Amino acid sequence: MTDSTDALTHAWVLVTGFDATFYGIVGLSLRVSLSAVLLATLIGLPLGAWMALSRFPGRGALIAVTSALMGLPPVVAGLAIYILLSRAGPLGELGLLFTPEAMVIAQCLLVTPIIAALSRQTIADLHGEYHEQLRSLNVRKGRLALTLLWEGRYSLITAILAGFGRASAEVGAVMIVGGNIAGVTRVMTTTIALETSRGDLALALGLGVVLLAITLGVNAIAMGMRGVASRGYA
Repeated sequence: MTDSTDALTHAWVLVTGFDATFYGIVGLSLRVSLSAVLLATLIGLPLGAWMALSRFPGRGALIAVTSALMGLPPVVAGLAIYILLSRAGPLGELGLLFTPEAMVIAQCLLVTPIIAALSRQTIADLHGEYHEQLRSLNVRKGRLALTLLWEGRYSLITAILAGFGRASAEVGAVMIVGGNIAGVTRVMTTTIALETSRGDLALALGLGVVLLAITLGVNAIAMGMRGVASRGYA
């Protein structure tokens, strides 16, 4: 009981004391996850719009694969990126393995299917709703995609936030491609796993509190966006 109380007290000191090492880990975690989500958004939104508005051979299979990849196990994603970036791999010469950039790539691989699949559904629904009006205006496909992306912006932001939630809570992939190197690739989730195994509950608890606060904040924003979207479409 005393150990637990001491751990909680020390965790609170770490959170409120602005410890440089502690917030260095938090900062690296946010940089990696935000970079991955930005990259995934740049890929996922156009891909989702293309799947929603285009008709081509294999479209159904591509949609099915994208939806299936939403549940891609992180360790499998990490292993795939590890093979690509390892010294003997096709991208080994880039020297990205065990760097934050490799972690960004791995998280991007996990988040892109989420954003692409959810944005495809959002744009397909809007296209079905506004199809006749947009056709009467003879809107070209590129302009049509931009119009529908704007109309569905609140739902799309929710999809992006869902991707951020997936990235920020991820452990397996970043552990494999980042190596969990102190001061270089050690992020909140990998530190929590490591310090818990070592018995340093204070640091693990402190980072857990911050990660939980970030998760609650993202969910609150997502709920707010869904409320705005529902009022906008009503």
